[in-house]
Amino acid sequence: MSRQVGRTLVATFALTALAFTSLATASATPQTAAAPTASSSSRHFPVRFDLPNNFQPEGIAIAGTTAYFGSRLDGDIYAANLKTGQGRVITQGPGTGSLGMKVDNRGRLFVAGAAGGNGRVIDTRTGKVLASYTFTTSTPTFVNDVILGKDAAYFTDSQQPVIYKVKLGRNGKLPGQSGVQTIPLTGDYVHTPMVNNGNGISLTPDGKALIIVQSSTGFLFRVDPRTGVTRKIDLGGAVMTNGDGLLRSGDTLYVVQNRLNQIAVLDLNKSGTRGEQIRVITSTDFDVPTTAAFFGNRIYLPNARFGVTPTPDTKYWVTAVRR
Repeated sequence: MSRQVGRTLVATFALTALAFTSLATASATPQTAAAPTASSSSRHFPVRFDLPNNFQPEGIAIAGTTAYFGSRLDGDIYAANLKTGQGRVITQGPGTGSLGMKVDNRGRLFVAGAAGGNGRVIDTRTGKVLASYTFTTSTPTFVNDVILGKDAAYFTDSQQPVIYKVKLGRNGKLPGQSGVQTIPLTGDYVHTPMVNNGNGISLTPDGKALIIVQSSTGFLFRVDPRTGVTRKIDLGGAVMTNGDGLLRSGDTLYVVQNRLNQIAVLDLNKSGTRGEQIRVITSTDFDVPTTAAFFGNRIYLPNARFGVTPTPDTKYWVTAVRR
């Protein structure tokens, strides 16, 4: 977006007892388990905690009081207790990155596989890989983020003009490789080779379509999940420069703008065809946050620190801000 952002409003955030998911009300498969009430928990939790040195985080998902993080270095998945900030690696990565991720109410973590051109599903209780899907063997590829819909998981690819659909069976049963569908993006979306294109992904407020952000242009697009036809979302001239992870609650869409060290807050209409930027959220603790997840009245974000050359001793951390 242009370097000018919408005016920042000073808001008062009430501590409420709500459990949030990124799915529409009509969706039968929530992407996260219900969180404990903010009034009894999140306000007493640390607003910053460390990840392992040189972990190089990218994705985050939260279920209960546990946050899951993916490493873009080797794909390890790290689980941390939000009460203490302490955690451990629950499953070793495949050697390629683990980027965007979502956890459903069955304790299954869906993970975008970056340059591996794949995705996988992990049991958060055991760390076992429940399913693995090859989306493409073409290069370049960069499977970047995932969202859970009513009966499917949808993945973006920043290097190819497509989305990948993993069709879930009855009662959320995981399919085999035959359950994977590649859906070309058409319409308003214009793919530019060798830059970061489709990145974060969400559902529209009515749950009938997808929203993706194109990092290279800062445009948001509404995507028909059946056909791949895209329409640029009218934001009244606002552009989501460096748009990365998307996070939605009701009609409010939070767009992480990684290198700008801020979150743009948008008010959308139900169908996701129009929106207005109403404020931004910033923090002096941000150092290139990438993705985000809700817990109570907070948003938690890992700091990817893209401007730092990683070493074995490089520090990484998680920042929580009020939404």
